[in-house]
Amino acid sequence: MTNVLVTGATGFVGRAVVKELLGRGHRVFAGSRGGEAVGGASGLKLDVTDPGSVTRAVGEADPGAVIHLVGIIQEQGDQTFSRVHVDATRHVLAATPRSARYLHMSALGAGEIPGSRYSVTKGEAEALAQRSGLNWTIFRPSLIFGVGDDFFGRVLKNLVSAAPVVPQIGDGRFPFRPVSVEDVAQAFVSALDRPETVGHVYALTGPQEFTFRELLELELAALGKKKPIVPVPLALMNLGVPLMQVLPNPPITRDQYAMLKAGNTAPNDEAREVFRLPMHRLQDRLGQIVQGR
Repeated sequence: MTNVLVTGATGFVGRAVVKELLGRGHRVFAGSRGGEAVGGASGLKLDVTDPGSVTRAVGEADPGAVIHLVGIIQEQGDQTFSRVHVDATRHVLAATPRSARYLHMSALGAGEIPGSRYSVTKGEAEALAQRSGLNWTIFRPSLIFGVGDDFFGRVLKNLVSAAPVVPQIGDGRFPFRPVSVEDVAQAFVSALDRPETVGHVYALTGPQEFTFRELLELELAALGKKKPIVPVPLALMNLGVPLMQVLPNPPITRDQYAMLKAGNTAPNDEAREVFRLPMHRLQDRLGQIVQGR
């Protein structure tokens, strides 16, 4: 049994990782700002943007492994990409015992998407982990699906529900390979028992690739809706997206737009084989996701 400290434990992925850890007999410390208990894990107050808070949490957990999951998809106030992705990672790395395993949540396309501060800062955080001297493993998931997810359960759902027609960005051919939250959790926890994964970066993607248009069609079908899908030229989107940012809750942020245009796909062979992932299919889960249950 290993003491495992999980940052961002109350989040969508965090809860799945905690559940998987507990199922395998680990002693889990669920780190979050509020310090709430998650399942059978011990709740621990942890603000990753505060180095003192991180040091105290690590001291209390005495971890043999740290799983760093905290991340944001939209900046709000002082919660910037740089502060939450880069500074927070620096704090966690500095506090992690040198003998401990360190598992890091990054994102597919980290450091590779022009115009996306999300991507840039994810890449910077990866570089910090790789230079840390710790026994690190980095995971780069694609869009993560499951009940409670943000993309399929909110962003895409709102996009296909808000108007009489469904706007499609450009030609809709941007490729995506969504991965289930269960597959992601299994990969993270399995890495703890596989020392050969130290020093490796793994893409986490699902069993099937979809175009953006196909995702819109799947979302419509899951909601039981029939609407025309209307392409919106990129030139028009390039003008419209910046204007949307004046809204309190824009339907799409600049970073989300940049990432959608870039697509989000990669082969899954390595991670699937190393971690023996079941490869759950989006089509089998989407009905539950859009209904929120």
